[in-house]
Amino acid sequence: MGDLLQLAVVIPTFNEKANVATLIAKLDQALVGLNWEAIFVDDDSPDGTADAAREIARLDKRVRVIQRIGRRGLSSACIEGMCATAAPIVAVIDGDLQHDETLLPAMLDLLKDGETDVVIGSRFVSGGGTGEWDSDRVAKSALATKLSRRVLKCDLNDPMSGFFMIRTDIVRHLSPSLSAIGFKILLDLLTASPTPLRFVEVPYTFRCRTEGESKLDHVVAMEYLIAIYDRMFGRVVPVRFAMFSAIGVLGVGIHMAVLTALFVGFGTHFLVGEIVATLAALTFNFFLNNALTYRDRRLKGWRQLVDGWVSFAVICSVGAVANVGIAAFLYEMRDGAWAASALIGVLVGAVWNYALSSKFTWGRY
Repeated sequence: MGDLLQLAVVIPTFNEKANVATLIAKLDQALVGLNWEAIFVDDDSPDGTADAAREIARLDKRVRVIQRIGRRGLSSACIEGMCATAAPIVAVIDGDLQHDETLLPAMLDLLKDGETDVVIGSRFVSGGGTGEWDSDRVAKSALATKLSRRVLKCDLNDPMSGFFMIRTDIVRHLSPSLSAIGFKILLDLLTASPTPLRFVEVPYTFRCRTEGESKLDHVVAMEYLIAIYDRMFGRVVPVRFAMFSAIGVLGVGIHMAVLTALFVGFGTHFLVGEIVATLAALTFNFFLNNALTYRDRRLKGWRQLVDGWVSFAVICSVGAVANVGIAAFLYEMRDGAWAASALIGVLVGAVWNYALSSKFTWGRY
């Protein structure tokens, strides 16, 4: 038993260079007597996180690195790391030192009894805590937890936890059906399983971040809602199409606002106003889709963004021409019914956008 790999610790990272050596040292102390490996799954951090981990790996064979190029996302990183190990049990822990690595041996012992599938580090059971979170963040977490429990339909106190340990064969079995959306891989695993996973929660107190870059940006809340939607309705209407359509509806609002301002407010000719409104909505849709719908393959940097915008505009040109042409035709035929004419034009043009842009705008990088 002493020569067999017992545990893999998967560490998804982005700009965590300052934490790499400290985390390995902490794992070394916490996992004395165990055969373990640490797998850093790095989303091509510009601060050199992957290189820092490789420097340690040259001296410590327990350390491995997966550097992902052109891909980003905590859930998908965790899946790749968990499927890359030969260890029978795998833990997920953040690279920001906010999770309590000293609990890992006890979590491993709980899985050895054969009666448990996943052990979850919980902030919301007796003995756990959220550290120095402010009241606003606590309230948001409570709301997210309530929504998660409605999807899970089980009495789990901290379904939003990013600190857990699970049997690797379960992950491999479930991986084809995982959505890999957003930041909550535990929720993905629990909802993907056709039979309820047997779980145990152990308390821990969330630590304060001292170094590195937080993974929580302005779209994380949206990604969480997207993950909830995917589990509830994704089989009926694919989540990416639903997102694209929802953004398209917002684009209609932008279109109508610009057209109203130009046509009603400034007396611009309807056709001119319709062209400007179409371009404004197209630009709005491109950037919001880039940030949300295609976040996992979003375009970065001025060169990609300009190229992507041009590509998006060219690909949708048939729809845009149909939009403007039909709207203008109906405006003339309906004797000034500008609002209805514009809306019908938008609907006709929107038919082309999703399939073409998925393949040729965001599918090229």
